[in-house]
Amino acid sequence: MATKSSNKNLHKASQAKKDEFYTQLVDVEKELKHYKKQFQGKVIYCNCDDPFESNFFKYFAANFNALGLRKLITTSYNKSPIAGRQLPLFEMEGLKSIKPKDAEPYKIEINEVIDINSDGAINLEDVKQLLRHDKNTVIPLSGNGDFRSEECIEPLKEADIVVTNPPFSLFREYVAQLMENKKKFLIIGNVNAITYKEIFKFIKDNRVWLGYCNNRDKKFEVPETYEYDEIIDGKKMKTVGAIWYTNLDVSKRHESITFYKKYNSEEYPKYDNYDAIEVSKVSEIPMDFNGVMGVPITFLDKYNPEQFEILGITDREPKNKYRTKMYTREDSPKYNDLNRRAAIRINGYLKPVYARLLIKVKK
Repeated sequence: MATKSSNKNLHKASQAKKDEFYTQLVDVEKELKHYKKQFQGKVIYCNCDDPFESNFFKYFAANFNALGLRKLITTSYNKSPIAGRQLPLFEMEGLKSIKPKDAEPYKIEINEVIDINSDGAINLEDVKQLLRHDKNTVIPLSGNGDFRSEECIEPLKEADIVVTNPPFSLFREYVAQLMENKKKFLIIGNVNAITYKEIFKFIKDNRVWLGYCNNRDKKFEVPETYEYDEIIDGKKMKTVGAIWYTNLDVSKRHESITFYKKYNSEEYPKYDNYDAIEVSKVSEIPMDFNGVMGVPITFLDKYNPEQFEILGITDREPKNKYRTKMYTREDSPKYNDLNRRAAIRINGYLKPVYARLLIKVKK
């Protein structure tokens, strides 16, 4: 799970709609290296990225040939707080005639990357040279570059795989658009998005799952006007709780968990308001229990859909079929808190637990 401070950072950002969090290249490389075969021959679309500021764009542009990409498309959003610092827009051939106030947003399409500077290697300098000389590669957009706009939906339809860091405050809507268009994707989102009913339904139905590198607390670059936790190499950084969501194949989803503990009623108490037992650690799932279990959401890191079935979640689901009761003021002055989650009795007192996934071993 993410720490309280990192979750608080995400919550504050969402409330203020300050969700310009720029993923570090090291995090992009660690995750994307696992999907190289799946990228081969595909059209990749980064539709929430400022080219040359986005490390997603940098990764795909510099590795265009090594990955065997068919095309790379990226669109920028209007008035990005950090846009244009590395490659000024007006050095790009397709934007030289555009007035500064109209230069953003824009779309870049790359179909080929060649060794323009003849240094024997394909790197970002070659891509910069390509964009400086090929006016057909850089196209200004008429709107603001919002992923929901028609001119951004059009390349989405062409894309095979979408890879980006979408706005946290619009994550539900962003994922809904991907699912509606039946797109493969690899995106970063708030760790708490697992519990959003709009997202959890896809997880439960085995249509969305987690990627590889889900260490929860990640450092993101933020604009100058944002609060920050530390400065690294002159950049303001914020630590937030974020993980990878995808529907690309992830090999660890095919690996089974090995059990070593046996069930006993004292160590695995039954919830007072759900027909399920509490398992506080994924590593302690009992090997001999065939009923419904409540496990931490970190279970998704090890979830094998051939070994387990996800039945629901104990998070604000009053109509959950495994819920056995709703509390009233007569039960506890904090009955609303108890009704939000599963609860267990400890020494006669009701205590709510963190959100739990309700799972069952497949026979």
